[in-house]
Amino acid sequence: MNPPLSRTSAEAHLYMDLHPCSCGSTRFPRHSAVVALADGDLASRYTGTCEGCGAEREFVFRLPATPGRTSGGFRYGGNEPSQLLDPGEWLLVADAYAGSVPAESAGEAGQRARAALTRAVAALDEVGKFAPEGGGEIPASAFVSDRGRQLHQREPGRFRRERLDAVRGSYAELLARLG
Repeated sequence: MNPPLSRTSAEAHLYMDLHPCSCGSTRFPRHSAVVALADGDLASRYTGTCEGCGAEREFVFRLPATPGRTSGGFRYGGNEPSQLLDPGEWLLVADAYAGSVPAESAGEAGQRARAALTRAVAALDEVGKFAPEGGGEIPASAFVSDRGRQLHQREPGRFRRERLDAVRGSYAELLARLG
């Protein structure tokens, strides 16, 4: 067994949220432990019982050899592209977070809006990590999930660097206005 690399716990939790149990439920109380793999590397192991059907769930993610720095705000990972989610999945995550921002963002709604936009910006940053050096469009080979490939086939223009930068900029501007 060679578990996939998870760069941060936020990325691991997002992955688990996107991979439901066979009953369709994503909710389960997550108990975590750091475990040693057969090759001596460390991994995070998440276990729990599905709230939908009672099935036992388990996810194991290889930990980075050196912990990444997440200073400078919320981030899902370091400078390298994700091994857990492809660019299409990251864009779907960004869309979902941005779509959850209410029109009126005062008080508690403002806090939820800031949290959602922060995560939308971070997810867009993840999409951009798949783009070739110097810009351009994300190559089709980067899309390895069914969801990601389907989104890329439907809307390939959304994966051009200039469009990603424009969307990220508008989210960041809105986030700055929310304070």
